[in-house]
Formats: sequence, C-alpha cells, structure tokens
Amino acid sequence: MGSRLTEEQAAFAAAVRDFAKRECGTREQRDALTDRGREAHHPELYRRLADLGWLGVCLPEEYGGSGGGTADACLFLEETSYGMVPCGGFITTVITAKAYERFGSERQRREVLSGVVRGDVLAVAMSEPGAGSDVGALRCRARQERGGAWVIDGQKTWISNAHCAKSILLVARTGEDKHGGLTMFHLPAGTPGVEIRGIGTMRGREVNDVYLADVRLPADSVVGEVDGGWKQLMAGLDHERLFLAANMLGLARRAFDDAVAYIREREQFGRPVGTFQALRHRVADLATEIECTRLLVREVALDCDAYPEKLFSREASMAKLKATELAKRVTLEGMQMMGGYGYTTEFDMERHLRAAVVSTVYGGTSEIQRDVIGKTYGL
Repeated sequence: MGSRLTEEQAAFAAAVRDFAKRECGTREQRDALTDRGREAHHPELYRRLADLGWLGVCLPEEYGGSGGGTADACLFLEETSYGMVPCGGFITTVITAKAYERFGSERQRREVLSGVVRGDVLAVAMSEPGAGSDVGALRCRARQERGGAWVIDGQKTWISNAHCAKSILLVARTGEDKHGGLTMFHLPAGTPGVEIRGIGTMRGREVNDVYLADVRLPADSVVGEVDGGWKQLMAGLDHERLFLAANMLGLARRAFDDAVAYIREREQFGRPVGTFQALRHRVADLATEIECTRLLVREVALDCDAYPEKLFSREASMAKLKATELAKRVTLEGMQMMGGYGYTTEFDMERHLRAAVVSTVYGGTSEIQRDVIGKTYGL
C-alpha cells in the first residue's frame, strides 16, 4: 500500500504511532504495562484505544464501527505491533468479529460487534489436544435437547485471550461427518460449566485450556448454520491469516529498527559495528525482505476490500507464511547482530524473539500454509 495510502489512512497510521510513542515509548512504560513482558494485553490501555474509536476500525458503522476495511485493520495491527502497544486481545477480537459480522444473527451482531467497539475482547476456540492443524478431527460435542437448548462437553486448548474475553466463539461437533458436522456457538464469559486454565509460555500469559462440562446454551446461541461451521471457518481464513501477517510485519519492522539503532552506536575495533560489511549486507537483505513483505501484505488487503466475495486463499497464505517466517528471521538475526546484549532482558530484542517464534505455528503452521499454496497450483 505504501504510496497507495489515502490521506485518511496516512493520518490514522500517524495517530497510532503518536499514541504508541506517548504511551509505550520507553522501556519503563512497557514494563509497567506488561508486568515486565509477561502480559500481552493491558485492559485499561485497551479501553483508551476504544475511546479513540480505533477498535471498530473495520466494523460497520451501524454497530458503532468506523466502516473501514481490511486494509485499515491491517494498518492498525502493523502500527500497534511496531509500537509495542500491549493490545494482544485485538488480534483474536478482529478475527472473531469478522465471523459474527458475516454469519451472526442480527441480535448477535448488535451485541458482539458493538461490544468490540466499546473495548470487549473476543476469543475463538477451535483447537483441541487431538485436533490442531486437523480441525475436522475435533471431538468437543454439542447435543440439542428437546426444546432446542444445547449441551456442550469437551476440551479446547491453545485458546488465545480466553482469560480476558467477553465471549468465545466455540466450534463444536454436532454431526458425525468430519467437516459437515461442525457448528459455531456464541459462548458468553462466565457461563456455568466453563473452566479456563492458563498455559505457561515463553511469552507469559496468552493461551489457555478451556474445559466444558455440561455447558448449557440457548437454541439461539448458534452462529450461522447448524453443521455449517466448516464452511464458515474456511470463509474467514483469508482474514485471519492476513491479520496475523500484518501483526508480524509490524514486529519485524520494530526488531529491524532496534537492531540497526544498536549497531550504529556499538563500536568495536575503533568504529561502529554496523559499518562492517558482514552486518551492512545483512541489514540490506533484511530491509529488502521487509519491504517485499509489506507490499505483499498490503496488496492482499486491498484485494480483499476490492473483491469482498472472492477468496484469496493462495495470497493470504503467502502473506502469513512470508511475514511470520520473516519476523522469526529478523529477531534471530537482530539478536546475533547485537551479540550478548541482544540476549539480555535489558534490551527488547529477546522480547521480540519470544513474540515472533510462535507465529509460524499459530493460525496455521508454515507447513500448512505451504500445503495450501501448493494445492492452489493443482498439486
């Protein structure tokens, strides 16, 4: 998008950058907001983003959103990631909100989407201990009682932001067909029978196990169609992968800039280490890869806005694959260029690495993305 940014988009990006610099611009500020890097989401700061009207960046105006598109959401994700704004709840929220926007009832859309604009966090629960990349293998089961109510039993795992979500979009089995027997449900926080347990990770508290025991939901909790969950999931994958790509693009840019700033100042053998050819060429390669990734992510986002009914499976998978692998590479090479200091908690590079390394796993592994891309060529 680069030079294709509209005046409104350029002003929006500048405003987000200014907010990030003002609120999260120092290490002291970031440590205070994230419990020294252990928390990826700060509720109070998130509410302030809501007050600015930014959390509804790609939601319809009738629900309080700004009426923007996919490109605007990607821009927000890229800039907040670059600015290290602790709003980790937004990534699952915007992914989940798009599912409600497309498939939810009017009541669900009004309740959920307007809540997102006000600062509610959403989560989506698909993965299970035996169903990760193979989502169709999930076993969490929902059965309908006489009168229409649903009873759900099972376990979900690796559920990002479930601990701070207002509601969870739950995918459960309602039929025996592997793909044709899945249904989406609206699961409000605090529903009896739901237990959420945090899973410790390199990045602190961000994912959870969710246990469901005799959970009862009303008949109108279904999002979309009964047994239509697989098709609904597939329809949202382009946005999910693109949003994750934009998030990691911002992280790659930040890690790159941090590394360059360090090697400009660090001196060995009487001059800045960045002036040595070994590092100068590494910087040139990374800068080129970042620019290529930026163009890819933004071009796919613009295509999604221009052709909302069309699927961009190949392009979205390419963007997710490229951006996440790049973020991992930039943070690792940034640590190498910074030497021992890159490994210390005094600098942000180790924090960047911890955030980047899992990105090639969640939202569809890099191996899955390559498989998707290959299949689009008839292979």
